[in-house]
Amino acid sequence: MGLLDILLGRSKPVAPDLDQLFALPSAAVTLEAAAAFTPTGRGAVCFATVEGEAFEQTHREVQALLDADAERTGSPVELTQDGFGYSWLVSRRAPDELPQLVNDLHAVNSSMEVNGFGPQLLCSVAGFEERAGGRSLALVYLYKRGTFYPFAPLPGEQRRDNALELQVKAALANDLRIEEDLGRWFPLWGAPGL
Repeated sequence: MGLLDILLGRSKPVAPDLDQLFALPSAAVTLEAAAAFTPTGRGAVCFATVEGEAFEQTHREVQALLDADAERTGSPVELTQDGFGYSWLVSRRAPDELPQLVNDLHAVNSSMEVNGFGPQLLCSVAGFEERAGGRSLALVYLYKRGTFYPFAPLPGEQRRDNALELQVKAALANDLRIEEDLGRWFPLWGAPGL
């Protein structure tokens, strides 16, 4: 960062650190103890859809990698698009296979990054649900920020459980790199993987 950047108030963007995803299994233990939320076994990677043969080839490689594992484990992987035109690669595992789910998410992100499509990566999502109450929660990894935030949609409406999100933020502060700017805690209404 140069003097001109300092004078104009620009900051250097945070480099993505995909290894942060591997902190999710230990954070899940803390989350279960602090708020009684357990993994659902569902997760997804969201990326901006790009046209072109290079992107299609990368997508085929990622799909083949995850499909080979899915055949061995019986865990389906699917590609969907949301109403905003973003693509989601969704992985489904058994609820006790969070480390394998994290490996899936990491593999997708890494493959896209290595093939030059890192700028198209938006976020990764790991789903959780409350043991007794049935509320849902997602831990969202922002690729471009290298941080996580909790997203707790209320059932049946496009509202969030802000109190739960702040409770989860406090509980996981020592386990995950939490996004401090609450304005970047974007709602993911209807996101696959939740």
